[in-house]
Amino acid sequence: MSSLVSGPLPKEVLLHSCCAPCSAAILEWLLQNDVRPTIFFYNPNIYPVKEYLIRKNELDRYAQSLGIRVIDGDYRHDLWRLAVIGLEKEPERGRRCLACFKHRLLVTAECAKREGIELYTTTLAGSRWKRAEQIREAAAHAKSLIPESTYWDVNWKKGGLQERRGVLLKENGFYNQQYCGCEFSMGHLTEEQRIEILRR
Repeated sequence: MSSLVSGPLPKEVLLHSCCAPCSAAILEWLLQNDVRPTIFFYNPNIYPVKEYLIRKNELDRYAQSLGIRVIDGDYRHDLWRLAVIGLEKEPERGRRCLACFKHRLLVTAECAKREGIELYTTTLAGSRWKRAEQIREAAAHAKSLIPESTYWDVNWKKGGLQERRGVLLKENGFYNQQYCGCEFSMGHLTEEQRIEILRR
């Protein structure tokens, strides 16, 4: 997995994390390659709040077992809704997702600047369901507003990490969510699945 990145590696990075399953293989790679990660959990898109807390607590538990610091971003679903207003009916991987990425990566860049960490990256880049060009566009938007922070553009789907994700998911017994996070991404779920999520 060390061939994932060419050139010198940074000493530290701020990892925007969406959940434990998507973070585990990336964190393992960073630690194995002597890159010190700090996790930033900022995901106000996740709905409902009980789902948000399940994912947050699962990540906190795993990070604690590795001795990795987690910075907890605010859960302001109302502000996130403003960021995607008018895009509610957009399909997954469409304009709403781009607006969501822009919002979350801008806040991540602000956190990196505040923490004095030059580089940040995101677990979103490790998801086969996310478009890499949208993530890069969101990072470029953040760079235009927060020039002190730089997006570390790594394709976390490569280098065997996608396969390793599945292994670590089973080994750690992670809660594995059935939808991306926001209420608009629940369309593919059955009525029974939606009811179960909302009743938690």
